[in-house]
Amino acid sequence: MDDLLKEAKDAFELCVAHEAEQRSEALDDIRFARLGEQWPQEVRRARELDARPCLTINRLPAFIRQVVNDARQNRPAIKVHPADDAAGPQVAEIYNGLIRNIEYCSDADVAYDTALDAAVTSGLGYFRINTRYATDDSFDQDIVIQRVANPFSIYADPYSVAADSSDWNIAFVVDLMPKSRFARQYKGADAVDWDGLGYGALAAPWVDDERVMATEYWVRHEVRRQILALSNGEMIAADEYAKNKALFDSSGVSVIGQPREALSYAVKQHVLTGAEVIDTVDWAGKFIPIVPVFGDEVFLEGKRHLRSLVRDAKDPQRMFNYWRTTSTELVALAPRAPFIGPKGAFKSDADKWATANTDSHAYIEYDGPTAPERQAFAGVPAGALQEAMNASDDIKAILGLFDASLGAASNENSGRAILARQREGDVSTFHFIDNLSRAIRHAGRIMIDLIPRVYSTPRMLRVLGPGGEPQVVAVNQNQAAGPVQAMQAVFDLTAGKYDLTVEAGPSFTTRREEAASQMIALIQAFPEAAPVLGDLLAKNLDWPGADEIAERLKVLLPPQLQGGQGGNPQAAAQAQQVQALQQQVAALQGERDLQQQKLDIDQFRAGTDRMEAVQKLQTPAG
Repeated sequence: MDDLLKEAKDAFELCVAHEAEQRSEALDDIRFARLGEQWPQEVRRARELDARPCLTINRLPAFIRQVVNDARQNRPAIKVHPADDAAGPQVAEIYNGLIRNIEYCSDADVAYDTALDAAVTSGLGYFRINTRYATDDSFDQDIVIQRVANPFSIYADPYSVAADSSDWNIAFVVDLMPKSRFARQYKGADAVDWDGLGYGALAAPWVDDERVMATEYWVRHEVRRQILALSNGEMIAADEYAKNKALFDSSGVSVIGQPREALSYAVKQHVLTGAEVIDTVDWAGKFIPIVPVFGDEVFLEGKRHLRSLVRDAKDPQRMFNYWRTTSTELVALAPRAPFIGPKGAFKSDADKWATANTDSHAYIEYDGPTAPERQAFAGVPAGALQEAMNASDDIKAILGLFDASLGAASNENSGRAILARQREGDVSTFHFIDNLSRAIRHAGRIMIDLIPRVYSTPRMLRVLGPGGEPQVVAVNQNQAAGPVQAMQAVFDLTAGKYDLTVEAGPSFTTRREEAASQMIALIQAFPEAAPVLGDLLAKNLDWPGADEIAERLKVLLPPQLQGGQGGNPQAAAQAQQVQALQQQVAALQGERDLQQQKLDIDQFRAGTDRMEAVQKLQTPAG
């Protein structure tokens, strides 16, 4: 325990020293851009003492929201693919549906948006991946994605150079909490200071009068193990083979070739106070499950500098505040234009003339032949306003976001030119959204690594389709016989290897609306396509009962479009039932027609016989 505490303290001191400058600049960015603390304290204090205006017209949040909300409309999505011959496309789709369900149940969009907002505002944001029990009365666990509301609570590996956290070997997650909550959460633990080390670049002690800090200390170290090649084509760890050797021998499976040493990683989570190790957990995966979302990244002399969107725009924002304040002050505090007239002209109604600039009078009398005249107003301070406009243009030029990107009218007249200008704004800030895509890709890599370990037992799992449609599937049932195998397909999540890509684009709802619009245009231009596209069009329309209409229209499709590759087996079965029913109806109709024809023939024959008999009666005898 003492060795682990000393190791943790040394590592924490190194992280604090490495991030001190970055955290100071990030805190200043947040206070400046989001809290509006844009005047130096001494300047503000001096102006307030002199009763002078000190205006803050903060233009930066609009630019931050432009980047963050653009990412919300183009949500990156994880797409899993098979990576070896033991993996299959159907199981890859189960992975995709399971990850969608994890994101939905975890409110992952909140975690992603919070991390990106922090990256745009301060240069760095985080979200993390964890596990929790599926229910209160079960041992099954689920993967969850959690947001990190306070990015300053995490200290990263100072030696990391990767674009994500894939090369992290250490990390700290500090939690500053009231002593009462500490006592409930860590029963029996002593709230002991950690030698005065602090939180937020040593700004606060680990223990003060009302709060105490605990920390998660994540450590990843290399693990070398022997792997064996088996005669059935399977690769297995030597210790796993030793445990199940009798089973392999009975199945006639043996080791072929020589064992190979493989390099892997083991991750541990230590929960520490300043005096003791409260808990140690062996993490199931091989990555530290904390994912950073970087802002603008710059490497200089071996050190990573992370910059926010607004860091270089703070000076023009200060200039804008100053010149707008100056112009307001010049106009508001300018002397009132006086009346000028001959000496003695103001004797009559002297009180009214004294208050002529502040009060409204129906009339004012003057003495002498010449009426007093008011001097012209000096005018708006054009120089100060021009400097404010220059500062506003400087903000836009530095951020790369101009009026068209913010929805304001600009010099462009055609829609194509406006869209081109908006795209230029998106391009200038795209590196923030792309960094979020990299973070989500690494999160998907962490989940693919965890899924075979967390969902390793026979279970019924809910998966979600691309449009959010739920489906319950059986997984890993081949490990334990059961009636479910005879009812539906079974998917083994523990077999095979999978890789992923990240696709960024409009949300499914936006794409569905666009698809419906395009299909309507296609049917209008080519009406013959309506019978083939009818079910897809109805499915993409936002109607009550649209799915039911789509299923009914799907029955009218040709069989090869109902039950073929990628078709709907349930709809195909319904179509077969309808087809069989139609054949039965046709057969019954044919039999009824045949009976009617026989009846008509019989009636015709009977009529003919009657006519012959009448003719014989009417014909005279020979």
